[in-house]
Amino acid sequence: MNQSKALSLALRPWNCPIRCIVTVRKRIYLDISSAERPIPGNSVLRHLTSKIKSTGPISVAEYMREVLTNPVTGYYVQNDMLGPDGDFITSPEISQIFGELLGIWCLSEWMGAGKPSHLQLVEFGPGRGSLISDVLRVFSQLSGALGGATVSVHLVEVSPKLSQIQAQCLSGDQSRVSASEDEPVYRQGTTAAGLPISWYRNLDDVPRGFSVYLAHEFFDALPIHKFQRTEKGWREVMVDVDPEEPDKLRFVIVPAPTLASTQLIQSDEKRQHVEVCPEGGVIVQRLANRIAGDGGAALIADYGHDGTKTDTFRGFKGHKLHDVLASPGSADLTADVDFSYLRKMAGAMVACMGPVSQRSFLKNMGIDTRLQVLLRNCADPSTRAQLIHGYDMLTNPAKMGERFQFFTMLNHIRLTGPEPKQPELGAKMAPVPRKAPAPLPVAGFSELGLS
Repeated sequence: MNQSKALSLALRPWNCPIRCIVTVRKRIYLDISSAERPIPGNSVLRHLTSKIKSTGPISVAEYMREVLTNPVTGYYVQNDMLGPDGDFITSPEISQIFGELLGIWCLSEWMGAGKPSHLQLVEFGPGRGSLISDVLRVFSQLSGALGGATVSVHLVEVSPKLSQIQAQCLSGDQSRVSASEDEPVYRQGTTAAGLPISWYRNLDDVPRGFSVYLAHEFFDALPIHKFQRTEKGWREVMVDVDPEEPDKLRFVIVPAPTLASTQLIQSDEKRQHVEVCPEGGVIVQRLANRIAGDGGAALIADYGHDGTKTDTFRGFKGHKLHDVLASPGSADLTADVDFSYLRKMAGAMVACMGPVSQRSFLKNMGIDTRLQVLLRNCADPSTRAQLIHGYDMLTNPAKMGERFQFFTMLNHIRLTGPEPKQPELGAKMAPVPRKAPAPLPVAGFSELGLS
């Protein structure tokens, strides 16, 4: 039996309430009848129109940055946007099996790397803390597999509001905020299992060391630049004020090349319209540098494509599609992740695998086996129906199964194994050591049987 499925079967049947909500896609639509939340006195729109009138059209990347992460009015800074009362809901809230299997993946990669004495779990944009909570529950149930290794938790979160929700979920009252806003660690605490947990605003502040990085629905919210191929070459799509309606914004194609249009387009690009996320590229390069130097792995899961899609920029409000330029600051903005771009940015520093569909990844991780174990130990008809519904939402190709993609970056040694040590010159010939075992397969990215 392979390692990841053995870990999955070792989990206890179930020990907490089920999260399962009727959904359709990533920024999931819910059938809710509640009235729309009032738009805060459109200070974001006033700020943007004033800025554009003063300096000219702004890039889509600058527009997203202002709307989502402005320290005063940003959508992610001011709102709790997750859940039935928010604007979207994510896989960890659909079914806890999702987080369980990612927890098994983290353990599997730690084992595949030789079981280092310390493991850092790092998550980007942890939402309400549901995913890392499920991962930590797996670690607690399979604590024997960890031996004497120490585990610490590190969360990269820009939203003070969400960090409070995460802290309550993960550590209850056992967390405190740093006295100075300039501290790299702005919140610290202890989980229910006694693990140290810290919050950071960016990756650079997270300590170096062997780490498993999780980024679930993180890269799709990073700012993108949009470009259109024209008769005169590539031109950037920007955001401008509509001259006929000064309180509305519109897209324009700027007539002259911009720095972005001359630097960000790949020479072999065949598409007519392209979205590029340079900030995502920088983060991937930093992750690759850390993984190459310190060991570890990164698992990126998001709606995305492998360099095939064009215009994917969209907004979500109240679980419905929303005009990206209407009422800025009142809706979430997102764009599909171009995994071919992330692969190019990672370069040769690390080994990359994927993207593979969420359906393939979860089935390779043993979701069918895990579901059957849970159903056999569950007599409540309502709970059984929720388990089956959550499974369908996560794996059905017409729902989330094919739209969501998984991508990983690994240290090269993870796939090749360490080189045998050569004897020093003049040293006596030692007995030929036994051949090291072949590296373990990477869970989730290949079909692994139960034999």
